[in-house]
Amino acid sequence: MVTLLLHLLRLLPMLCGGHRQVALENFALRHQLAVYKKMVNRPKLLSSDRLFWVALSRVWAGWRQALVIVSPNTVLRWQRRRFREYWARLSARPAAGRQRVSRQIRAPVVRMAQANPLWGAPRIHGELQKLGIDVAERTVSRLLPKRRSPPSQTWRTFLTNHVRDLVAIDFFTVPTARLRVLFVFVVLAHDRRRVLHFNVTEHPTAAWTAQQIVDAFPDDSALSYLLRDRDAVYGHVFRQRVQGLGVGEVLTAPHSPWQNPFAERLIGSIRRECLNHVLVLGERHLRRTLARYFAYYHRARTHLSLDKDAPHSRPIESPELGTIIPIPEVGGLHHRYVRRAA
Repeated sequence: MVTLLLHLLRLLPMLCGGHRQVALENFALRHQLAVYKKMVNRPKLLSSDRLFWVALSRVWAGWRQALVIVSPNTVLRWQRRRFREYWARLSARPAAGRQRVSRQIRAPVVRMAQANPLWGAPRIHGELQKLGIDVAERTVSRLLPKRRSPPSQTWRTFLTNHVRDLVAIDFFTVPTARLRVLFVFVVLAHDRRRVLHFNVTEHPTAAWTAQQIVDAFPDDSALSYLLRDRDAVYGHVFRQRVQGLGVGEVLTAPHSPWQNPFAERLIGSIRRECLNHVLVLGERHLRRTLARYFAYYHRARTHLSLDKDAPHSRPIESPELGTIIPIPEVGGLHHRYVRRAA
């Protein structure tokens, strides 16, 4: 009430001087502002509002009398802050440091480094120049992933380069109906996924395993590299025999079966397609079952890695050869299909 009376006293000269309409409108607006100020503790003002009051204070001497929401000290503080920010921008130093490398340059550098671990910054820089990407060699060097050890080819690259000269060996276990555990030893050639040799025993030793390697490669037919894990069964006798055959051993890392993928995949196929559906009675029964499965595996079973061909390549039979005849394999677990004339 006191505030309204003060506003009314300020407007008396205008009421008496012929500006009655303007005075009443001013009085009504000031009353609404007073109510708003009581209801809102701290109104939120934008930068444009602050700029308006700073500019108004320069062109109107009585600007302090019109303030309701903010105090005169607030407007003066805005002006001082604006002054400091203006001169801070003028005197600021330019941003230091190198220009940020764009994603169009960073992405191919990282991809090339991952796909070609033997490449360094000069080689990648030259490749980028041939692709029309203008970047400094020093920048390429900074973008390369930091390696803790010297660069080396990946396992996939190694296996691809030596697929025709590489064999893999591995053991897997098979429980029997008499609660015994039999060990199956397989020798797999990588080039056509051929099982060169297999055998079964209940007590594998280094001497027995070494003899299996000799049986797998008669008449000096051994390949260049032998991929295996670090099982203790491959003891001193085994290593000596392999060395005598002139075969280089490639050992996988401890607890890393994925580094011997072809042998692991073969063992998985043997289990899923044969042994999981057979009750093994003993060594002779297991050896006979595996022999039948490997016969089907070599001449009939297609492989994705061989362009859906069998290890022993199957010819394509045209429809003119006759109707399709199924031939049971592995005791009826699988079938081989051929065309026969009626």
